[in-house]
Amino acid sequence: MSPSQEPAAISKSVLSLIGNTPLLELRFPDYGRTIFAKAEYLNPSGSVKDRLALCVISDAESRGLLKSDSVILECSSGNTGIALAMVGAAKGYRVKILMSDTASVERRHLIRQFGAEVVLFDAGCGYSTGIEISRAMAREDSRYFLPCQFENPLNATDHEEFTGREILSQMGGRVDGFVAGYGTGGTLTGVGRALHAANSKTRVVAMEPAEAAMLSGESPCCHMIEGIAGGYVPPLLRNARLDGVLKVGSAEAITMTRRLTREFGLLVGTSSGANVLAALRLAGELGADSRVVTILCDRAERYYSTRLFEQA
Repeated sequence: MSPSQEPAAISKSVLSLIGNTPLLELRFPDYGRTIFAKAEYLNPSGSVKDRLALCVISDAESRGLLKSDSVILECSSGNTGIALAMVGAAKGYRVKILMSDTASVERRHLIRQFGAEVVLFDAGCGYSTGIEISRAMAREDSRYFLPCQFENPLNATDHEEFTGREILSQMGGRVDGFVAGYGTGGTLTGVGRALHAANSKTRVVAMEPAEAAMLSGESPCCHMIEGIAGGYVPPLLRNARLDGVLKVGSAEAITMTRRLTREFGLLVGTSSGANVLAALRLAGELGADSRVVTILCDRAERYYSTRLFEQA
């Protein structure tokens, strides 16, 4: 510990550790650019989705929607499921997560480790199938509570009020560009609102896989950037103000993710590498002195069985 650092105060709950994540300056001499990355992978369950999980569950409690016998039920590619399982464990609620059978096995293990149940569905049926299954289950059993991450406005509002404002504070109020991929669209929409409110000229840009560039009007296809672009444009993103779209291929995203680990010591997942690469491209467009921010979404441990760790 350096002399200037004060010991952290004692926390009474793991949930108090969510948010207020650091902002890292990342210098890339070969690109001639420096970008800034919000270290959301340092949230306690390991991803940006901790914010959503705590916000939605706390709101449901305040409105009396959760009872002692309630079961939190959500369709998730993994990170939201893990975050809900953690919050459920800390607050004493049962959690059941519907997941595509192609999601990495590490994510399933993490959800179960928190004491939650995992139910797999056929990935060939599409992600929207899992959402419909959850809705049908909730109609048949009133104990189920659905966070509805893809359409719940709290998802974007929480990022607007907290993540976005944290970024503005950490950047001294000046952000020229913000880049993020989208799963639910909550981070991109919410942070974008906060940044645009502070400066309407800030460019808010969506990163999407080159193999599934739906915002670019292309058909969804297989890609290897887990946790984003789940086969359709989420409702939260449909009316969001976006100032552009940048495509990143799966292979180059994996290459950048490995570089982040080996050159910067950042053990993050593939979507983080994709975000950083898109941020560098936006910084290239905006100029050498531009201040572009992106998100380091989650930790790499949940991807041991994926291509990210092949020949590592």
